[in-house]
Amino acid sequence: PLFDREGGPYQDKNDKIWEDNAQRFALFSRVITAIAANNMQLGWYPDILHCNDWQTGLAPALLQYEQTRPKIVFTIHNLAYQGVFPLSICSELQLPSELAAIESMEFCNQFSFIKGGILYADQVTTVSPTYAKEIQTEVYGAGLNALLKLHSTKLSGIINGINEDEWNPETDKFINTVYSSKTLELKTENKTALQKELNLVCDEYIPLFATVSRLVSQKGIDLIIEALPQLAKLNLQVVILGKGDEQLEAALLKAANNNPDKFNVKIGYDEALAHKITASADFFVMPSRFEPCGLNQMYSQHYGTIPIVRKTGGLADTVVDNYGSEVDNTGIIFEHDNVEDLLQAMLRGLDLYKNKQVWKQYQENAMAQNFSWKNSAEQYLCLYRNNLTV
Repeated sequence: PLFDREGGPYQDKNDKIWEDNAQRFALFSRVITAIAANNMQLGWYPDILHCNDWQTGLAPALLQYEQTRPKIVFTIHNLAYQGVFPLSICSELQLPSELAAIESMEFCNQFSFIKGGILYADQVTTVSPTYAKEIQTEVYGAGLNALLKLHSTKLSGIINGINEDEWNPETDKFINTVYSSKTLELKTENKTALQKELNLVCDEYIPLFATVSRLVSQKGIDLIIEALPQLAKLNLQVVILGKGDEQLEAALLKAANNNPDKFNVKIGYDEALAHKITASADFFVMPSRFEPCGLNQMYSQHYGTIPIVRKTGGLADTVVDNYGSEVDNTGIIFEHDNVEDLLQAMLRGLDLYKNKQVWKQYQENAMAQNFSWKNSAEQYLCLYRNNLTV
């Protein structure tokens, strides 16, 4: 009854959060605990339990009551989602009463699942090194910065990897023309095909800026909206695909309706179109306010599409921008959370685009980056072996 229902793991089919999520993920954590403590008599005992996000945060807390337990890693994918419920949920779930203490899982007179994961795990990781540092600050810590700073000796960041088989311009089944770093001239065939599909002016020389994203404030979509009137005056095109905040959606659609030859906005998510956009664009714009890891900036580099990103989290860790020295650069990074910095970065991109020799160097640098899961997996193995020897 708690899981066999229409909808997703966290929300119903109308994107409304399940009201019984505390009960659902408490049960999930109890099952994790039973298996990890070998109470299921499966004849198998784990050396390490690796929990992810608040949905599993109760498991590390419950395992402290077991006679034996494995070592525990707890990974935070996005600290903004914490699994916070009324404090009374502790007794409703028949949990040990001491878990509701401030020294345990109490948080601002509420009960925080994610706090349990942070407190009771042996190691805490995030999905990028920079985000691991950022969440120890008041700006990015979502109220838990002091706790994370207190436990900083067990906190680290490991960047996520990407599926390099699924996101590969040499084999991508969704795009019009496959290409590689050695056949970059074929990339423009994807641009003109997309321009035609989206009823934009078909011209391979017009710089194309793209965003594929959740349309929410975290992703800086409002900054893009604020920049569009200025961008409308320039010889460029903007393509946006995503779904999210209805007000942001409406503002984007209005801008596209006012400038149909320059701007195109598709509301929703379309896997094939996402691949086409990534392969076709010259620039991929991600002005996130915070970004634990981010994947699109890695996808875009794999396709020779130059990312324009804000200096935060995984964006800072995966895009190279040594301003003034373009030898190793793979993208453009801007510093501050405002439209002026975003516009300046985009204008810098336009200047870069005009210098074909430097532009091609950026593309080749980007396509040479290795974002495979093999790198991430090796770092996790190192973490397990060095810190969690049983």
